[in-house]
Amino acid sequence: MEHGEILARLEATIAERRLGDPSASYVAKLNAKGLAKIAQKVGEEGTETVIAALAGDRKELVGEAADLIFHLMVLLSAKDVPFAEVLAELARREGTSGIAEKASRSN
Repeated sequence: MEHGEILARLEATIAERRLGDPSASYVAKLNAKGLAKIAQKVGEEGTETVIAALAGDRKELVGEAADLIFHLMVLLSAKDVPFAEVLAELARREGTSGIAEKASRSN
């Protein structure tokens, strides 16, 4: 199974459940709580990912990274930003030095 296919299916599922019944869908529940709650979850999952990485537990790191990506996709959906835009930005940056790319954003 293609990785992009998994992300596309996940994005479609998130979009489908976004306005669903909060008692039946975690995505709907997060959206019902608002953008600040979704952003908080992204922050929490980011922190948990860092902790897992520093602890050296590969399985935990993979799980937390998956949680982080999921919650990031929920946040992007809440802001009506297709994941394809993020991928396009990564493609735009490909082959550019990180230092040069960051400097170009500060101009």
